[in-house]
Amino acid sequence: MKQYNIPNYLTRDPVASSADNDVTAREGVWFRHEGDDWACYDALPPAIRRRLQAHAYDPWAANAHLLWRDFRRRHASSARAERALLRHFDRCERDERSAFDAAYRAAHGGPLPHIAAGATVQRP
Repeated sequence: MKQYNIPNYLTRDPVASSADNDVTAREGVWFRHEGDDWACYDALPPAIRRRLQAHAYDPWAANAHLLWRDFRRRHASSARAERALLRHFDRCERDERSAFDAAYRAAHGGPLPHIAAGATVQRP
């Protein structure tokens, strides 16, 4: 899996999940940051919020808000930062699918069924 240069403050210890029904390999891939998910979501630009709604997995609004602040600092304009963050979310989603497929292969000896079928990500 490709490694990305992510700021140190985005890679702290994960917050314990409040929902025990997540049985994916997600905690081994990403860290969840504390924060008010609703306030963080509301602070994001509309295009980013729409992309989070269409994300195949829960995108964790507090994490997205930290990323948005970082991307906005690194780019000369908010529009460029927005486009870069949308591309970053696409890469993250592909990386998550690859990690889930690898974990499924290790546990079951075959590819994740929807990956084996060549199915696309279902978007609303």
